[in-house]
Amino acid sequence: MSLVLDSAAQDLLFREARTANSFSDEPVTEEQVQAIYDLVKFGPTAFNATPLRITLVRSPEARERLVRHMADGNKAKTASAPLVAILSADNEFHEELPHLLPHFPQAKDAFFSERPVREQAALVNASLQAAYFIVGIRAAGLAAGPMTGLDFAGLQKEFLDDDHTPLMVVNIGKPGEDAWLPRSPRLTSEQVITTV
Repeated sequence: MSLVLDSAAQDLLFREARTANSFSDEPVTEEQVQAIYDLVKFGPTAFNATPLRITLVRSPEARERLVRHMADGNKAKTASAPLVAILSADNEFHEELPHLLPHFPQAKDAFFSERPVREQAALVNASLQAAYFIVGIRAAGLAAGPMTGLDFAGLQKEFLDDDHTPLMVVNIGKPGEDAWLPRSPRLTSEQVITTV
């Protein structure tokens, strides 16, 4: 094989990993979430920006408020997952660039002084970080159920502010009974990769 990562790790992170639709009752600890973030924070982004923000929904009251904004097919699994995370993009991420990019602190004003530019950069880079977060959940031996079937405007109003754009909701935990749908097909490399 051409990959350095051993086959078991490849299976854990990609081949055997799927979106979970049910979860066991085993809790997801703060230590697990911290370990996941401490791993995935090293994933590359443009300008070393870190616009991803993670809101953990742990209290029953907050969970009830969240479930109201989920699409009907996502309500039950969101209500029963051990942990739910709202992932959003911080459109004011540029304020941290002088610290995160010490060799080029002027990037904050040189590239990101205008809000539309920041929003685009936040969306792209936070989406990258969201993907890293999902792989990190898998690396922790947990299952992820990322979902975009929800009322984004309602979710933003309920949990965020105008400076944070919601990206998705992710259910997190050990998989429960009948957690997986059958594996759906994927495009082949010949269908995706073009060499010029």
